Amino acid sequence: ENPLTSREREILQLLSEGKTSKEVASALNLSVKTIDTHRANIMRKLKFHNVADLVRYAIRNLIIEP
Repeated sequence: ENPLTSREREILQLLSEGKTSKEVASALNLSVKTIDTHRANIMRKLKFHNVADLVRYAIRNLIIEP
């Protein structure tokens, strides 16, 4: 079961690929603040404390390839 919405998964994928919030916002036509809010929600839902945890989660759950 995945606790993330499809939009959160999309943002997680882009962030895990090394894109900045600004780059993700531009790619998705959203504001940087919206991306940062999504990232905060993702980290809260998954109980993560840093981006490295997000990347490991993305690899383990096949959101991105290692």
